[in-house]
Order: sequence, then C-alpha cells, then structure tokens
Amino acid sequence: MDTLSYLGQGFGVALSPYNLVTALTGTLIGTVVGLLPGLGPINGVALLIPIAFALGLPPESALILLAAVYLGCEYGGRISSILLNIPGEASTVMTTLDGYPLARQGLAGVALSLSAWSSFIGALIATCGMVLFAPLLAKWAIAFGPAEYFVLMVFAIVALGGMAGDKPLKTFIAALIGLFLSAVGIDANSGVYRFTGDNVHLADGIQFVVLVLGLFSISEILLLLEKTHHGHAAVKATGRMLFNMKEAASVFVVNIRCGLLGFFMGVLPGAGATLASAVAYMTEKRMAGDKGNFGKGDMRGLAAPETAIGASCCGALVPMLTLGVPGSGTTAVMIGALTLYNITPGPLLFQQQPDLVWGLIASLFVANIMLVILNIPMIRIFTRILAVPNWALVPVIAIITAIGVYAVHATTFDLFLMVGIGIMGYILRKLDFPLSPILLGFILGGLMEQNLRRALSISNGELGILWSSPISMSTWALVVVMLALPLLRIWRRRSARQRTLADA
Repeated sequence: MDTLSYLGQGFGVALSPYNLVTALTGTLIGTVVGLLPGLGPINGVALLIPIAFALGLPPESALILLAAVYLGCEYGGRISSILLNIPGEASTVMTTLDGYPLARQGLAGVALSLSAWSSFIGALIATCGMVLFAPLLAKWAIAFGPAEYFVLMVFAIVALGGMAGDKPLKTFIAALIGLFLSAVGIDANSGVYRFTGDNVHLADGIQFVVLVLGLFSISEILLLLEKTHHGHAAVKATGRMLFNMKEAASVFVVNIRCGLLGFFMGVLPGAGATLASAVAYMTEKRMAGDKGNFGKGDMRGLAAPETAIGASCCGALVPMLTLGVPGSGTTAVMIGALTLYNITPGPLLFQQQPDLVWGLIASLFVANIMLVILNIPMIRIFTRILAVPNWALVPVIAIITAIGVYAVHATTFDLFLMVGIGIMGYILRKLDFPLSPILLGFILGGLMEQNLRRALSISNGELGILWSSPISMSTWALVVVMLALPLLRIWRRRSARQRTLADA
C-alpha cells in the first residue's frame, strides 16, 4: 500500500500543468533529436542539462524533462532506421533488419506505428517493474557500506567489457580513460593538485557538462562535417498509417517476452539498449526457426528490438535511482544533472526526496502515453525533418553546445577544453572506441575513490574489508564471471573457426 500511495503522490507531481507541459516539450524535442541520424539520447539529454539549469527549473521538473527527452530519442531513432535504413543510434541497428524491408514493401506507416506501439508496451512493462522492484532494491541497498559500494562499482566497470560484444578491450580502455579524467583536480583529502598541469582552471576538475558536450556533440559535429548528405532516399510513408488488430495480436507474445527481457537487461549496469535489442532480436529469430521471415520484413523482427529498447531505457533508471550507479550512458548524464542540483542518487533518495523519485516514475507513464499518441499521427511530419541537410544542422548544434557550456561557469577556458575533448572523442570514434564507457568511468571514478577511502579508513588500511561481507563476496564472484565472458566468446570463435577449417 505504501508503494501505491507514493505512486499516487508521484502522479500528483507529474500531472501538474507545469510538469505536463515540461514532459510534452521533452517528448517532442527528444523525438526530433532521435530521428536525426547520429544524434542519440546522450546528445539530446546533454544539450538540455545546462539549458534546464540556466532556466531555473526545479529538480523534479528538470528530471522529468530529461527523462522525456531520453524516451523521445529512443522513439525517434526508429524513424530513420525504418525509412532510411540508417540507424538513428546503435540500439536501433536491429530495427533496420526488418523495418526497412517492411517500408520497401509499402508498409512504412504500419512499421512506424507498430514499432511505436511495441516501444510503448516495452516501456509500460518496465515502468511497472520499476514500481514493484525499485523500492525493494532501495531497501536492500541500504545494507551497502563503503566497501560494498566500491565492489559494486568495480562490477559496473567490468560489466561494460563483459557485455561489449566484439570489442571488450576497447571498452575497457575507454572506461579507464574515464577513470583517469575523474582524477583530474585537487585531491579532496591531501589538497594535492593531480594531473592539472599547474592550470588553476582545472583545480576543480573537468566539469561534467564540458566532458559530455565535448565527447558527444563536438565529435558528432566533426563527423557530420564529413558527410554532405545522408546517401539514402527516404521511403515515403504512404497508404495505411496504422497497424490492425491482427498485426498487433501476432506480436503480442513477442512484446511481453521482449519487454521482460529488456527490463532485466536495462537493470544490469552497462548492458543498455544496444545489447537488449540484439539479444531480443536473436532470441526471437531462434525461436521462430524456419517459420520466421526475419531479415525480409517480419513483424516480429521489428517488434522484438523496439520492445526491448523501450523496456531497457526505463530499466536503466532503476540502478541510477536505487544504487547511484548508471545503467547506461544516458543515465550517467542524468546523474550528472542531479549533481548540479546537489542531489546524490542512491537508496536514501527514496526516503529523502520521494516527490522527485515517484514524480519521475509517474512521468514515465505520462511521457510514454504522450509519445505513442504523438508518434502515430505525426509520422508524415517527422519524415520531412529527415530532409534537413547537414550544413543547416551543424551550426545549430554548435551554437547550442557553446551556449550550454558557457552558461554553467561563464569561462572561455571551458569552451577550449570542450573543443579539445571533442577532438579526442572524434579520434576515438574513428578508431572505433565506444564513448559511453568514458562517461561511465568518469561518473564512477570519483565515487569509487570516495568509497575505497572510507572503507580503508574504517578498517585502518586493511584490504580485507573489501571482501569481508557476503554482499562483497557475491559481487566479486559476478566480477569474475564478467571478466570470463569475453574470454569465453574468444574461445568459442576460435573453436568454430577451427571446426570450419577442419570441415574444409
């Protein structure tokens, strides 16, 4: 009953006229940012953080805005995937496999509306999961001490590489870069300057907004400057715009199954929507067997990744709110937004600021309803936005980025630092390094250091405290499993290659 009363309190926050307008604005902005190829939720959320802070939005309204942008970007990412065969972001790669063939068959409107409905179902399942499990996880997390939190953050870093697919080493290196960047500035205990190069502007460390906008916006601008056009002609959304009941019924079981799978994958630190969509698609393809038409325009092949994406996005908010550990790159950005308001996410957040937490959870229901209502009738309008040329898009992104960074501390040094970080991000992207682990490493680095020092001060320097409790031991076991996963995948590949050579 306490959960239902808190949820009712959250709806009171989310349904206030001010927050309704905030959520509607966020869903519209997010959808537009998401449908533009290359601009994902991290860019959308990062660009709005300084704007929300400069406008003086209260914390709950700012978080509702960012969450609505986050969900809107995931909705919008499928539009270019289906109509252009260009993934709006990494998570929608699987959507192109059956979405674009459906569009080529004259079912673009049906594919767009069915994918929106699938995202809605997945997000609805995950939001219900948040209501049921987030308070329980928060109560359990209160038992965590500094040692347990340190081990948990080690697990989050290791999980990035363990779930990184075909490039675990590059993911680990990116996370280590983030850990290094988090150490820049004055040591809080000793007062020693670390990695500042005697520059007083770096005494407080690298500002979160500078890092995010440099890594993602500036590097994206440099990539966009390489492209003169998209290279694909968009398939026009003509004919029937809405799926029928038969088509919805044919993917209903897929929606439920992939919604639960996506929620579970979203809760795991470091998994994210990209892995959830891939696992969901391959699972459904394997279950369909010879009866499937995957890769040629199967409705199940479209519904599976979209449902998993919608569910994993909401699921990624669970570790952010309950443990203070980001479940994805975008939630890492949202943690940075909370720090601007001097709010520390974690288990005590449910007790200290219930309006903030439950207002956010209730707003997810509201934002998802808004998105599914907006996306279906506005399909034709959104397809026209895809025609925006890069020469018009790049200056807008550059201006908003510069204003956002300058508005936080009003120093030109931050602008130059942002450009330098952006060039580094551009080089890393050209070398096929993922950027999200840098952000996660940066967020977790400071927290890891604080909790390690607290744990060692409690034990008078004895390292045994790091594996003295059952929670710590269980988490260390998970760390070992995550370290073994990439090695197991390499061994399987080599075994398969050797079998192929032997057969040949």
